[in-house]
Amino acid sequence: MCDVVEPWAHGTVMRATRYPGYFDLNFVRVEDDPAMSVDALIAFSDEALAELPHRRFDFDVLGAAEPLRAGFEERGWRAERLVWMRHEAAAPPAPDAVVEQVPYDAVRELRLAWSREDFPDQDHGAYLAAAREVALARGVQVLAVHDRDVPVGYAQLERDSATAEITHVYVHPDYRGGGRGTALTHAAIQQAGDISDLWIVADDEGKAKNVYARLGFHATWRRMEFLRLP
Repeated sequence: MCDVVEPWAHGTVMRATRYPGYFDLNFVRVEDDPAMSVDALIAFSDEALAELPHRRFDFDVLGAAEPLRAGFEERGWRAERLVWMRHEAAAPPAPDAVVEQVPYDAVRELRLAWSREDFPDQDHGAYLAAAREVALARGVQVLAVHDRDVPVGYAQLERDSATAEITHVYVHPDYRGGGRGTALTHAAIQQAGDISDLWIVADDEGKAKNVYARLGFHATWRRMEFLRLP
C-alpha cells in the first residue's frame, strides 16, 4: 500500500500518497535507538511528513521509545505501547454467541463509535473512507454479533498471502462484558483457516491482550507509537 519507502539514518519513512490522512500508512519508522531529543525527532517528522495533517513515529525498539514518552506527551502527542501476538495454541471452546459474516458496510456505525472513542475531535468520515478502501484491497472479511438484527460488535480479518491478521475486534460499550469480544475473536481464528501465521495487535497496557492469550495468542514483539493528531 505504501508507494514511498525512503530510508533515513535510523529507519524508514513510509508513505501512502493515495491516503494522506490514513495514519497507519504514513509515518516515520524508527528501527534503532536514534539518540535524538524529542524536539529533534519532531523537527525531523515536520520535514519528512511536511504535507500531511498528522505526525507519527513507530518505534521498533521499545527501550529506545520509553524514555521519550513523557516528552512526546507533554507536547500533545498520543503514546501507545502495542504488543504483536502470534496464534500458537488451540483456542478453547467458543462462548455461546452467534457470529455471522457480514458485508463491510454493515458495521459502519460501530466503526464510527470506535473512532469517536479514540479520536473524538477528528474527521471520521475521511479516515474511515481510506480505511475501507485499504481493507477491501486486502480481501477483508467482517464478522458480527447482533442484538435484534442490529450489529453490536464486530471483528475484521485481513489476509496477505499465507498470513493473516485480525485487525479489529470491537464491541459497543453497552454490550461489553458478555463474552461477545471473545466469541468474535474465536470466530476470526476459525475463519482464518490453515495459514502459516495469524496475528493480532493489542494495547500492551490494556486488558484485551489477556483475552487473546487465553485464545492461544503469544506475545512476540512490543513497540511504541507516537501520534500527533491533525
